[in-house]
Amino acid sequence: MYLKAIVLLLTIGFLNAEVFFEEKFDNDNWKEEWIYSKHPGKEFGKFVHSAGSFYNDAEADKGIQTSQDARFYALSKKFDGFSNKDKPLVVQFSVKHEQNIDCGGGYVKLFDCSLDQTDMHGESPYEIMFGPDICGPGTKKVHVILSYKGKNHLINKDIRCKDDVYTHFYTLIVKPDNTYEVLIDNEKVESGNLEDDWDFLAPKKIKDPNAKKPEDWDDKATIPDPDDKKPEDWDKPEHIPDPDATKPEDWDDEMDGEWEPPMVDNPEYKGEWQPKQLDNPNYKGAWEHPEIDNPEYSADDNLYLRNEICTLGFDLWQVKSGTIFDNVLITDDIELASKVAAEVKDTQAGEKKMKELQDEVQRKKDEEESKKNADKDDEDEDDDDEDNAESKQETEDNSHDEL
Repeated sequence: MYLKAIVLLLTIGFLNAEVFFEEKFDNDNWKEEWIYSKHPGKEFGKFVHSAGSFYNDAEADKGIQTSQDARFYALSKKFDGFSNKDKPLVVQFSVKHEQNIDCGGGYVKLFDCSLDQTDMHGESPYEIMFGPDICGPGTKKVHVILSYKGKNHLINKDIRCKDDVYTHFYTLIVKPDNTYEVLIDNEKVESGNLEDDWDFLAPKKIKDPNAKKPEDWDDKATIPDPDDKKPEDWDKPEHIPDPDATKPEDWDDEMDGEWEPPMVDNPEYKGEWQPKQLDNPNYKGAWEHPEIDNPEYSADDNLYLRNEICTLGFDLWQVKSGTIFDNVLITDDIELASKVAAEVKDTQAGEKKMKELQDEVQRKKDEEESKKNADKDDEDEDDDDEDNAESKQETEDNSHDEL
């Protein structure tokens, strides 16, 4: 009976799970369903439908790929609006920086239904921004930015993203108990509590504005020894005339002025004298400012809550294009997302195998090209030697004729 109850609960949970948005870019329909922004003042790039130059499955691995260098990209799709009230929110997608990206975004943004898709730009208000961002060796992070009361808040932790050329799945899970998880390729890389890891709320405690350090509070761990005296022979100049220096023979006092030997470090110089230190018998330790409850702090059990989400967008800048986005999923089903992301291992294995073959072909091609260039150089040298020999023979023949 107990087992049946568990099975029933699991079944109900499965049936109640929802997929709010899913996009695998299986065909060219995305061109009609996704909307490009026309925000003025930006030079926008275009996406193309592609699996890239190396892949596991030529059709299944197709996504949308950035195609123009040094461009902004702004593309979005609207779907039925939903709220994650009282249920998990899972945002997941795959990113493949096959161009070995040097600087550019690889994240997505989730908007409410007020977004004008044709005017989407970097300042458009959003609910969530999530995904990798790379720029040079110093920036290789996973952004997790959540909106709260109209302000965007960055996570307080540094989450490192993948920076190779293969496909990787990025997953954000936000739960109704105000906890979260970030996964890369189905492996947890960060987790915690929303209140602790974002600055949504005022601090619970603040320093007591009425508290002051007592005037007689002694926080010096040591004091000078009152009985320690400076030795009479302590004071010596830091520099002295070089005793080994001699006046140059050609020095002219009238022309060059009075000669003075150069200065050198004094080996007897001991620096500024300081008395020995003793433990301070009145030392009380570092004074700690007492804290009180912050009257501005107010707990919020709904930090996780997004009242309305109905648009997903790519709002990016890339210096070097070639990134492929695919496998977009927004759901409340954590198990489903995990199952989808588990496919990344096979995808990566196929990509690596194909790329290794391509690299080997390119290596052999480079070797052949290098050998051809070397042979050509040898031929040119032989030709030069023959030309030089003929020139020398002609010179000798001309000399003989003159004789």
